[in-house]
Amino acid sequence: MVSPLQNPRFRPGQVVMTLGVNELVRQGLINPISFLRRHLGGDWGDLSGNDRRQNNAALKSGEDRLFSSYQVSPRLKLWIITEWDRSVTTLLLPDEY
Repeated sequence: MVSPLQNPRFRPGQVVMTLGVNELVRQGLINPISFLRRHLGGDWGDLSGNDRRQNNAALKSGEDRLFSSYQVSPRLKLWIITEWDRSVTTLLLPDEY
């Protein structure tokens, strides 16, 4: 059982993953839970200062999506996008966007 984040900064809505992420999970190459926890906690990963500011503003206003990018390994990046209305959070690979 996965323990929930103690103090998430927002609710993710329905959490889904793309086929590519699902395959990496199935192969044991990625644990998406740790990255999802970071995203929900407001750790936006490997973003520029401007992108971080946009996320923080969207978090306050509730009027834009939230985006995180995590460098999982030298050749693997994971993106997490929460829709503006916080109805869905998607874990995906950049080439699946």
